[in-house]
Amino acid sequence: MREFTIYHNPDCGTSRNVLAMLRKSGIEPVVIEYLKTPPDRAILVSLIASMGMPARGLLRVKGTPYGELGLDDPKWTDDELVGAMVEHPILINRPIVVAPKGVRLCRPSDLVLELLPDPQLAFTKEEGVSALLSEPAGEDDAPREALAAAGLPVDDLDDPNLVLLRFRLPAGDTVGYGGFERHGDAALLRSIVVLPAYRGSGIGRNLMLLLMRRAFDAGAQQGYALTTSADDWLEKLGFKRLDRAQVPEEILRTRQATQLCPSDARIWSRSLRP
Repeated sequence: MREFTIYHNPDCGTSRNVLAMLRKSGIEPVVIEYLKTPPDRAILVSLIASMGMPARGLLRVKGTPYGELGLDDPKWTDDELVGAMVEHPILINRPIVVAPKGVRLCRPSDLVLELLPDPQLAFTKEEGVSALLSEPAGEDDAPREALAAAGLPVDDLDDPNLVLLRFRLPAGDTVGYGGFERHGDAALLRSIVVLPAYRGSGIGRNLMLLLMRRAFDAGAQQGYALTTSADDWLEKLGFKRLDRAQVPEEILRTRQATQLCPSDARIWSRSLRP
């Protein structure tokens, strides 16, 4: 099947995982090593439009001249940012997959499952954890019971601003839950629990990265999390601890921050950029 194209970097573990998932599902995509054969401006503009994201959302920061070029300055237009990516292809984040179901920046790599003809593909990533799918948590009591059993707040699960998701293996087994509240450019990442059978497997990191991408796709740019016990885990995920004076008022006014979490809960934050 050659209906799929992947803009691939073989030095990137995420890109390698995506390509391996495509091939395991019986798809042999057109593989474009975009650092050797970069897309021209017209193709890049088309890809960005098909993904439904601003040009800034496709920019890669780590290991690129992003900082040197001052691309964090909001003055740059989409057209100018596209020009920077054309001139410096390393600025293009990866991998991008073009498929009959759509075009996607597949970060984390789990997102490619949604582009497959049959997404029920069991796959273990290079890092030794299973790929996951996410979907609305539904109306049953399972999320509430899982959160309560973990000692996490449940009194605001009916908050209309909460997007609560179930994370599952492709075969259907639930591994955990997680949610976010979007407040402008900020998102409170909350109600995160891994079911006991999957704890200690590293799948919580996978769940969190997928949750962060969902919040980013919903329009948030910066994620915030409150915790009394998961500081080390959040730090390993790239979060930085903040003083409350550094936290947006919209986050500090949430029920989680004002009523439900203990007063000594620490606040951590990181960019949601894929």
